[in-house]
Amino acid sequence: MATKVRGVKGATTTEGTSVEDVLTATEELLRALVDENGIEQDDIAAIQFTTSPDLVAEYPAVVARERLGWNDVPLMCGHEMAPPGALTRCIRILILWNTEKAQDEIRHAYMNGAAKLRPDLSTDNT
Repeated sequence: MATKVRGVKGATTTEGTSVEDVLTATEELLRALVDENGIEQDDIAAIQFTTSPDLVAEYPAVVARERLGWNDVPLMCGHEMAPPGALTRCIRILILWNTEKAQDEIRHAYMNGAAKLRPDLSTDNT
């Protein structure tokens, strides 16, 4: 099978809105996505991190750079839209990954309060 770029997606919620809340939740989610899929740094094309508008204390990408040492991976952060009733204290990650795995072999992770966004993909750790 040929190598293709696949999206690996996940979301989680934080306990609060502090720097450490953002970093802790991001690290838990990012490590779950990486471990579950066997992702290696050299195979990552880029990672997009988004937060709900209430999370402004720190960039989630800090985890990839400072805690995982991924200084060569293109990283970008942004905010999600905030329609009425949207989930708060939410972090989402989309990893663009070069892999030979088929789309249905990719394991996504929806953790904590974000499990309700995709119950079918929830890691059910709430």
